[in-house]
Amino acid sequence: MKIIALILFVLMYVLMIAKPKYRPFYALGVAVVFLVTGILPIGSLLSTINWNVLLMIAGTMIIVYYFIDSRMPNLLADILLGKSPNVMWVTILMSLFAGVISAFIDNVATVLMVAPVGMAICRKLKMSPVPMILSIAVSSNLQGAATLVGDTTSIMLGDFANMNFMNFFWMKGRPGIFFAVELGALATIPVMMFLFRKDTAPVSSKERTPVSNYVPTVMLLLMVAALITASFIPNTPSTINGMICCVLAVITVLLDLIQHKKSDSAIAAVKSLDFETLGLLTGLFIVIGGLTNVGIIDDFAKLIVRFGGNNLFLLYTIVVWGSVAISAFVDNIPYVATMLPVLTAVTASLGTEPYLLYFGLLSGATLGGNITPIGASANITATGMLRKEGYAVSFKEFMRIGIPYTLTAVLVGYLYIWFIWS
Repeated sequence: MKIIALILFVLMYVLMIAKPKYRPFYALGVAVVFLVTGILPIGSLLSTINWNVLLMIAGTMIIVYYFIDSRMPNLLADILLGKSPNVMWVTILMSLFAGVISAFIDNVATVLMVAPVGMAICRKLKMSPVPMILSIAVSSNLQGAATLVGDTTSIMLGDFANMNFMNFFWMKGRPGIFFAVELGALATIPVMMFLFRKDTAPVSSKERTPVSNYVPTVMLLLMVAALITASFIPNTPSTINGMICCVLAVITVLLDLIQHKKSDSAIAAVKSLDFETLGLLTGLFIVIGGLTNVGIIDDFAKLIVRFGGNNLFLLYTIVVWGSVAISAFVDNIPYVATMLPVLTAVTASLGTEPYLLYFGLLSGATLGGNITPIGASANITATGMLRKEGYAVSFKEFMRIGIPYTLTAVLVGYLYIWFIWS
């Protein structure tokens, strides 16, 4: 079963690279084969799909539809254009802005909120939105590891290692992973300056777009506050974030119906859901679940540890960069879940604390998804939004931004964590 699962997985990726237009169908097709052949038991289907992410995307998309319709992104674009000297710095500031938000709420929700502002800016400047939206996505993935509430993998580490919110900033008398992530983010600024060095056209905006409705903006702010608050409440359901987004989406629709007495906007909001992105994510969740079920993810984890042996620096290096390579192609959630107990056992046998490897795992696994357009949910969401606007993003185009961004941020974090925690 392992060989069949691996062949199907590789075939799926080859097809996605060769014919990206049909990515959802490849993922869902392989998912069906996995279920029919028993690579993933049908009884495990519901628990394998990450309903939290799907519900969060669906709920946020509906609120974002009203947010865009209110013209608030256009106003934010006017403000940002007024403070930026040229196109290059607009892109950099948008990326950093997305990163700051993503440190406190889910990466996907960040992309769904910030990308419309980027789209509005690009429309005003009559330029392709691809570089800016991709930069927003990769920056969101980077900052997800900065705090306990920034990403599912961070929450998993906090729960497994009994870490609280402040431990990501300061732990056992030493700076936490937050500073590794932020240094990595700062290091990406020169990278973006190089990548977008030709975008020197001056920008300015003296006008201010009038906003027609402030309710969607309030709902998005409420969503951010609710997601942060929920992260501090113990023993919440696994779908709490998705439930928050969907409830606020329903409230937004109801308020619009009460205000305008017509269902046109509500119907349009539902139609705005990107079912291709939701289908692609669903298929990938099932495929990765199948790989996990037959033991392929576990085999990769053990292989990483085996190569490291008893040399802590070598083990740390393999954990970080091996995690980057693996997370470029598979969902980092099952991978991190598999690796945490493995690394705990290894460090116990070496007689050392596990935090060096924990932080190395988190930084590598979180950032590795930035290498490919389907390596992280935020990337899939961003490319899906671009596709709806008529811009198809190839693997090569995404990796032009993703690879230098990822390698720079991981290298800085890798060195920082080693010198602080070794």
